[in-house]
Amino acid sequence: MTTINQDSAVTLHFTIKLKDGSVADSTHNLGKPAKFVIGDGSLSENFEQCLIGMTAGQSQAIELAADDAFGQPNPDNIHHMDRAKFIGESEVEVGTIMAFSGPDGMEIPGIITEIVGDSVTVDFNHPLAGQDVIFDVEILSVE
Repeated sequence: MTTINQDSAVTLHFTIKLKDGSVADSTHNLGKPAKFVIGDGSLSENFEQCLIGMTAGQSQAIELAADDAFGQPNPDNIHHMDRAKFIGESEVEVGTIMAFSGPDGMEIPGIITEIVGDSVTVDFNHPLAGQDVIFDVEILSVE
């Protein structure tokens, strides 16, 4: 039985829940599990430490404080844009999540948090930044 350690390739299903029990994200919704290598930077170090030692077939609920999950909101990730940039967008309203082109051409999701006159405030922080979360993980395979 292979145990998760540094450099293991891990395939797992996870469900991210908030403290109130509501589900924020789940690989079950996508219909396919997540796969990553321990130490590749896709997960926080503290989260990886919680996975080390687990084996395929194991399930566990891992509670993470905001700093260990998606970090704290960064004020530099909040941008004010001219409403004219949104011409043709059907719904520019508070709470709308839109995809914007980042400097590297990758799409970045931003959530509209405020509209004042011609100024639209868009928050590019991860929607779960600043939140304590619970990861329900189910380890499918370890290579």
